[in-house]
Amino acid sequence: MVAVVGTFGSGKTSFVNSIIGEMNKKGNSEIAINGKIAYTTQNPWITNDTIRNNILFGSEYNEKRYMEAIKYACLESDLVMFLHGDLTVVGKKGSTLSGGQRARVSFARALYSKADIFILDDLLSAVDAHVGAFLFSISIKEYLKSKTVILITHSLYHVKHTDRILVF
Repeated sequence: MVAVVGTFGSGKTSFVNSIIGEMNKKGNSEIAINGKIAYTTQNPWITNDTIRNNILFGSEYNEKRYMEAIKYACLESDLVMFLHGDLTVVGKKGSTLSGGQRARVSFARALYSKADIFILDDLLSAVDAHVGAFLFSISIKEYLKSKTVILITHSLYHVKHTDRILVF
């Protein structure tokens, strides 16, 4: 796990954009990626669809994998509150969801994708401390321990528990 930290405007998101191929390379620069990338953005991308379809994102439904994604994204108690559970339509850009719920739906999508590399851009700042502690210690550190995780964060607590730190 690599933590990426730095002040506002220091280039953290540009660094991520270069990894995922969203920036033009200059000169003879080269980026080599070995594996499938899942990326959760600072502003989660949610469609006007059901929670389930926002997580599956066109992938075939696998109940075991789906329930794991729900569990490790801390969405179980949220889904109980919705009248139609995960079949609830969330509105344009997830308008019926809180910021933390949108971030966790995006994280569940990443988990469901079976990626090799997880880029989590400021995921923990969108959730409360209790949920953040679970996401970091159980979901990221344990569940994703065999994966490459790039965690963009402002939390010094979380930084000290990573394998490497990049400071911008």
